[in-house]
Amino acid sequence: MRATGVALAAVLLAASNQISESFSPGWVRRRALSDVTSSRSPATLSARVPSPTTALPMAAPVVDEATNTLTVSPIKSLDGTVTLPGSKSLSNRCLLLAALSEGSTRVENLLESDDIRYMLEALDALGVPVERDPDDDTAVTVQGQAGPIDSPLGDDETLDLFLGNAGTAMRPLSAALCMGKGKFVLDGVPRMRERPIADLIDGLQQLGADATCVEETGCPPVTINAKGLKGGEASISGKMSSQFLSSLLMASPVAEGDITISIKDELISAPYVALTIGLMKKFGVNVQIEGDMDGTPSFKIPASEKYTGPGSILVEGDASSASYFIAGAAITGGTVTVRGCGSESVQGDVAFADVMEKMGAKVTWGPESITVTRDPDVKLKGVDVDCDKIPDAAMTLAVAALFAEGPTTIRNVYSWRLKETERMKAIVAECTKLGATVEEFRDYCIIHPPKDNKVNDNVLIETYDDHRMAMTFSLAACGGVNVIIHDPGCTAKTFPTYFEMLEGIATH
Repeated sequence: MRATGVALAAVLLAASNQISESFSPGWVRRRALSDVTSSRSPATLSARVPSPTTALPMAAPVVDEATNTLTVSPIKSLDGTVTLPGSKSLSNRCLLLAALSEGSTRVENLLESDDIRYMLEALDALGVPVERDPDDDTAVTVQGQAGPIDSPLGDDETLDLFLGNAGTAMRPLSAALCMGKGKFVLDGVPRMRERPIADLIDGLQQLGADATCVEETGCPPVTINAKGLKGGEASISGKMSSQFLSSLLMASPVAEGDITISIKDELISAPYVALTIGLMKKFGVNVQIEGDMDGTPSFKIPASEKYTGPGSILVEGDASSASYFIAGAAITGGTVTVRGCGSESVQGDVAFADVMEKMGAKVTWGPESITVTRDPDVKLKGVDVDCDKIPDAAMTLAVAALFAEGPTTIRNVYSWRLKETERMKAIVAECTKLGATVEEFRDYCIIHPPKDNKVNDNVLIETYDDHRMAMTFSLAACGGVNVIIHDPGCTAKTFPTYFEMLEGIATH
């Protein structure tokens, strides 16, 4: 285990010093699997029984178009090196900060996915010049606005921005657009209209913004009549999502005056806030922090702090995506190295490797890589883990728990209920299909693995249009069974080439 774990002080230090120097992962271009259209009709839920294969290597994953399913054949072992695509959280943050900065910024190793596409399309609609690199799909150059982003339309016209299910676009843009001038409506898919944003809107209103969401639900669409903000103080809740605080922080330097933001209850997923503050420093802004990040901290951004583009910035590999390959190695006893994040990562989700180590895996850290294996004489054991700081990677723990001795308790994951789908109920349902017994509580669950860790064969996994459900439950195939993933194309949200990469290191 790393000596420092994921102590927030270390994360903050890494965030301020490592982002632009991070390892530059390569990119695998999106293939046909990524273009599968999501379908939710009942007809698509009937499972097919595939023929098992022993060929190695296997052909690229093939989607059954009639049922919109992909069968992951029984996996004996995962072995090899995976170069991670860029981080979703860092990609969209980099794009927005580049747009607010003075000067131009080249963003490299940008994640190629739906969420990033929505942010890029929004910047296009807002009139922010973004030049795509014709030779590199993961690089763009953003011409900063040297301040707030104003609507390109007339005073009486409303600019509509459709942001799909991209929370990392909806929340930050809602805050940033309040700092400029213009009328905006930010909307998304039906699930986005179920994802809370009221705490962010409350904070913006305290600062003087004319911004509203749907009063009855506290969710988008968000309506903004922006006239610029002079500064002020806001006290918001941090117990539902850290994105609300991150959004206010990123927007604050383009307000006219000082802004102070305080947390009035508790702050979940604090490493993501540390990541935001570290990235802001790369763009020339220093955030003053008072209090303990694990308590009720406050943050001050003086009016003198202004964004300046760093010239170029490299997006670190996605640590949440690393969790699938790390867990797969731990489950099968293979040896996998993920490249693009490591001991110097600015992302809190690298702590998932520490959890696998507690379960019995062997973890070796490099500055920009993590290698995981497991001695065949060592069985995985159930653990009791506070996952407040790693809620996305905690989903992967749910499937690893199926192959452990004894129950696994995943705590402090209320935020699961507010994500791309109601993840708590989704995880309970799909783990139960695979043979586990799951106890569900408000903000935690206890997973009792199947008898002798033998998961059920040919289970149809419903993904609920949630990319992480598809990737997480593909690992059930590591139990030597066929797993049928419904709507595999939903991985396009953050990792379009996931199934190709998984197949590339799998022995069947």
